[in-house]
Amino acid sequence: QVQLVESGGGLVQAGGSLRLSCAASGRTFSTYTMGWFRQAPGKEREFVATISWSGASTYSADSVKGRFTISRDNAKNTVYLQMNSLKPEDTAVYYCAAQDGRSKRYVYWGQGTQVTVSS
Repeated sequence: QVQLVESGGGLVQAGGSLRLSCAASGRTFSTYTMGWFRQAPGKEREFVATISWSGASTYSADSVKGRFTISRDNAKNTVYLQMNSLKPEDTAVYYCAAQDGRSKRYVYWGQGTQVTVSS
């Protein structure tokens, strides 16, 4: 069982930056692939970025490549999403999630943190 708590959201102007954090409980955090997702009002949840258990491998959605960076610190049981050059279309609730190693489904989710980018 993994419990996830996101923080770091807020209101920022277009072109600004935010860093989201996701703190995990449980001794097995370092074994999970972690991901960030987002959901804008009236839209379906979409994938943002993922990072392997070791941090050696990352992958991001085309819409955020070159602007967002996912990272993790297993010693702190925390995964991060550094967001630069923010755009109004990045406005959404951002969620972190942990992936089950066998099914490859994201099975543990945080409560989300709101990011609002003003134009």
